[in-house]
Amino acid sequence: MGDFFNKSLREIIELSASSAPVPGGGSISAIVACLGAAMTAMVCNLTAGKEKYRDFEPHVQEINNSLSSLLTKLEYLVEEDMAEFQHFMTAYRLPRDTEEQKAVREEALQRALRGSTEIPLEIARTCLVILQLTRRLSGIGNKMAISDAGVAATVTEAALNSVLLTASGNVPLIKDAGYAERVAAEITSLTAEAGQIKEETMNVVRERMKN
Repeated sequence: MGDFFNKSLREIIELSASSAPVPGGGSISAIVACLGAAMTAMVCNLTAGKEKYRDFEPHVQEINNSLSSLLTKLEYLVEEDMAEFQHFMTAYRLPRDTEEQKAVREEALQRALRGSTEIPLEIARTCLVILQLTRRLSGIGNKMAISDAGVAATVTEAALNSVLLTASGNVPLIKDAGYAERVAAEITSLTAEAGQIKEETMNVVRERMKN
């Protein structure tokens, strides 16, 4: 992996706000997903070891271990998203003075478009898993920190919807109609499932916050 995650938060924000092409929407969405996962992990860590929640300890530890792996995966995907954008720009800048050059350039662009679509889709799939884990935790996590599970669900769904904008923007440019249709269908499915899980989680969180 690269050294992007070794930068300070201030550096990342300043770089994101600059005219530099990366990090862009996909990478930023994945970073936001990291924060969502971190909130769920925090609730796990505030639950583990508490006598009141001893019966749920194995489930909480399992969720926390899964989140640790997902955070590592998201770090990798942030780097990959930035790399894929660079691949696309390299293809975009290829010469197109002759018919042969145009054909080579178009083939390279189509390969790059797939890469620039698959990574955002994988980020969204990862967000969905985080949402599923957060939903599981919402009913058993430490009640004193349960609002943070709601924050996690809200933030992670936002990250999923955001990163899918990148994939959606690529679909009209992809010439493989079958692939484009599959991507569009998955985007619809991921969006719908994420919204449902978020609402289910928020219902549990709100109920537990009342009592």
